[in-house]
Amino acid sequence: MAEGGGRGQLQIRGAAELRRTLRRAGADLRDLTAINRAAANVVLPVAKSSAPTGPAAGGHIKTTLRVAATQRRGEVRAGNRSKPYGPILQYGWRARGIAPHNWVIEAAKETEPTWVALYERRVMELINNVQGA
Repeated sequence: MAEGGGRGQLQIRGAAELRRTLRRAGADLRDLTAINRAAANVVLPVAKSSAPTGPAAGGHIKTTLRVAATQRRGEVRAGNRSKPYGPILQYGWRARGIAPHNWVIEAAKETEPTWVALYERRVMELINNVQGA
């Protein structure tokens, strides 16, 4: 089950236990990285379409959106060396009076049924492959 986490994260309950169990069963945990990347790729187009634009939002931050994934999580990241303010736009900066624009979080919430179904399907495939080995 997905639930809200700190700093705009969505967490899957039981993910750590799943990783441990799969590791003990001899599964290739790189498959979890692929699953996390696929889920983040579901969120990416919606995040791009809803990214703030204009001078107050730092131009077209949507051109810097990209996906990153590990065995533990998939992420949609904003910003790069030439536009390092992506996280500031997303989470805000209270000391500077910059309000958050939680567009990536909203994109994740909007696409949640799709990426949760993807997780369910892919994790079951992974479990079945381990059982069949």
